[in-house]
Amino acid sequence: MSRPSSRQELYDRIRESSKDSVILEEMIRLGFWPQAGVLPEDPADEIRRRGELEGRLRSLRTEQSRLSNVDALKREARKRRMVESRRKQKETKERRLRERRERAEAWKERKGREIVYLGEGISAGLSDIKLDATKLAGQGLPSFADAAAVAQTMGLSMGELRRFAFTRTTSKTTNYMRFSIPKRTGGERHISAPLPRLKEAQRWILDHVLAKVPLHEAAHGFVGGRSIVSNATGHLQPTVLVNLDLENFFPTVSYRRVKGLFRSLGYSEQVATIFGLLCTEPEVTELELDGATYYVALEERLLPQGAPTSPAITNLICRALDARLTSIATALGFHYTRYADDLSFSAQGADADAGRLLRRVRHVVAEEGFVVHPKKTRVLRRGRRQEVTGIVVNGDRPSLARDVLRRFRATLFQLEKDGPAGKRWGRAVADEGDDVIAAVEGFANYVVMVDPEKGQLLQERTRKLVARYGKKPTPPRGGSGGSGGGGGPRPAAEAPAAAAQAPVVEAPPTAPTEAPSKKKKEKWWKVF
Repeated sequence: MSRPSSRQELYDRIRESSKDSVILEEMIRLGFWPQAGVLPEDPADEIRRRGELEGRLRSLRTEQSRLSNVDALKREARKRRMVESRRKQKETKERRLRERRERAEAWKERKGREIVYLGEGISAGLSDIKLDATKLAGQGLPSFADAAAVAQTMGLSMGELRRFAFTRTTSKTTNYMRFSIPKRTGGERHISAPLPRLKEAQRWILDHVLAKVPLHEAAHGFVGGRSIVSNATGHLQPTVLVNLDLENFFPTVSYRRVKGLFRSLGYSEQVATIFGLLCTEPEVTELELDGATYYVALEERLLPQGAPTSPAITNLICRALDARLTSIATALGFHYTRYADDLSFSAQGADADAGRLLRRVRHVVAEEGFVVHPKKTRVLRRGRRQEVTGIVVNGDRPSLARDVLRRFRATLFQLEKDGPAGKRWGRAVADEGDDVIAAVEGFANYVVMVDPEKGQLLQERTRKLVARYGKKPTPPRGGSGGSGGGGGPRPAAEAPAAAAQAPVVEAPPTAPTEAPSKKKKEKWWKVF
């Protein structure tokens, strides 16, 4: 036994055993008392035993006192539980935080290599990456293993691809610029022009996928090497000419039909879903709420008028329609062509039954998911002016209406005499800041395309006007309307025709001019 280093230590030893035990231990340590068992009748063992018993007795009394105090026991137990609970809470919080960080990192890494969600109701098939490689290779189309391959090939990041394809009911952002232009027959045509980065992606789909798929021979609109002239050439000198127009051509084609088109080409459900979303857009209305602008979808996703992919997609979707209408036309002695949403049938024989043709055509058009415009069906017989997409086909070669050429020559004369001030041609009005010189130049180029013999002299006269007065720089524009259905740039082979045809197709030179107008924003309570 060592010497106590402090009085408190001595007190603790006495408390643990007894005073006699401590005195005995100290006497043994100091040599005043021998070790146990040396002397006869040695009381040391008895003292030690008594000290142990007294220590146990005090311990039992203390435990009894403690156990008899129920409230204290409850407080102590509650305190222990609280300490244990806080320890577990801390451990759980740290574990959940660690797991959350791990999930966030895993999700970020997954988002960087795949797309698993693009909106409610359309994301179920994004896990299906099974494609028909043989079918794609047979058509010369690129194949993609997954969304990451699509993004890499198109030069997009996964974030950009997800942002362009994501669909939601309400959003604060939009991928399209929307405006309206007046229709020739009244009303407005709503144009949805994609923003530059999305337009590049759509251009890639057009050039590397859609343009490689062969079309039906009856299709002439938005096809390289074909134009309104080639569309009209097959209907020269008809006995009877039937023209029909498909109502709401582009908006009739829904996202599901577009996705189905890409699936039919051999692409997987995942890639077809992404391509279908990139090429479609819902009609939206702009709402203002608490100083913020929201874009609220009004219907399902449709082909937008203004996207470069829309014309090619409609041509491909109409392959079955073109094949069925060609079969009907051949059986009834007619020749059939289609320019976008304009259907033309012509026959040479006197016994051609236009009524029977119309009944069968309307039935087939409805089965193929389109609608014939009830107010734009025309049956033109020999003896009156017969036109196909604005070109006169009464003679042995395509030509333009004489009254249109007469008005154009009169406009050129006035421009040569007095200059562009106060003059107009088509929609171009000099007093409203439009470039009348560019308008007449475009129409002269159009005349050359339709009738080179008559157009060369007119083209020379417009070139002199351009050299004399110059042309205004063309402002950038988000999109343009097509023939009937509208939307989407035309192929290079059709660009001059499109620019030149506009004054004739859209409005006569004396028609009032309306500037493109942006859609008005609606108040939020008017939508619901």
